[in-house]
Amino acid sequence: MAIVLELGIADLAGSRFAVSPLHETSRAIRLLGGTVAPAMNRPWLDWARTELAARPLRMPRLWPLINTGRDYYPEFLAPAPAGQWPALQDELDHLRATPALAVRASLDRVFGPAFRPAASSAPPAATSAPWPDSATALYQDPAGSLREIAAEYTEFYRRLIAPHWERIRSVLEADIAYRTTQMARGGVRALLGDMHPELHWADGLLSLDDGAEQKVRVTLGPDGIVLLPSVFNWPRVSATKATSSQTTLAYPARGVALVWQQLSGPSQPGLSALAELLGVTRARLLDTLRSPATTSALARQLAVTPGAVSQHLAVLHRGGLLTRQRSGRSVLYQISDLGLALLSR
Repeated sequence: MAIVLELGIADLAGSRFAVSPLHETSRAIRLLGGTVAPAMNRPWLDWARTELAARPLRMPRLWPLINTGRDYYPEFLAPAPAGQWPALQDELDHLRATPALAVRASLDRVFGPAFRPAASSAPPAATSAPWPDSATALYQDPAGSLREIAAEYTEFYRRLIAPHWERIRSVLEADIAYRTTQMARGGVRALLGDMHPELHWADGLLSLDDGAEQKVRVTLGPDGIVLLPSVFNWPRVSATKATSSQTTLAYPARGVALVWQQLSGPSQPGLSALAELLGVTRARLLDTLRSPATTSALARQLAVTPGAVSQHLAVLHRGGLLTRQRSGRSVLYQISDLGLALLSR
């Protein structure tokens, strides 16, 4: 279905970017439960399924709520992040604090009020069968169920997201840096016009046109929209259609394929030849920086001191083999076209 967001001046003024580990985790769970494996994220899917085959992970509360068989799931499971770079536990605190009224209203929207269970400790009526058991339990005891959902989120993130989060976050930060530069040069029109081929901005309306005849107008939350670059939502754009927090719009980040390069095996069998030319550490840095990263992230990944990494990066940057771009208090480095040409030879 086509989605339409009507953005007034106040909505635009309140709109912002954010990176959300909770949103990425929820979308990874949905991706894992899907029947189609998008090409860009297939390496992670293969890796995650291998991990889970060796050591299963039970999510009886969270899994049925996210993998609903519908195009959407209850929006309170991934509320709009309060800041630009929230920690997962801060977002889970927000989740656990969701008012019972908002939880039940969202469950009604997703699963249908006709089958609503009783909001008490009594067993649900027979007509509640279409609701997943976890949705019924959540409706009856929001606070208790949200604590269990937060615990399941934490374990999924620890096992299947955290090992890759440095690379994921670097790609998301690089995307935000690129988008804000776009906005500085061409305004909101340039920003929104380049996010996705199906996303269009005109006459105060932001439309996601997927060719469907049915159009759904989003009920905006308070204070604009939060733009969330995403790895696991690739290649789709998704907007919350009704929410008690700010409205979120997730879109595919630039450079998603770079995140999973390490899972796909060595990128250059002949990297040793480049190491003879530049040195082992600088060759590894170039290869690693196919995906953007900060100095501290590179130091951890390559087991080299931050000072040594900074010196190598400075040399590679002066030689035109790297680009760099500031993102908040950090500087993101990435291989340049010249560096890619050198690697390809």
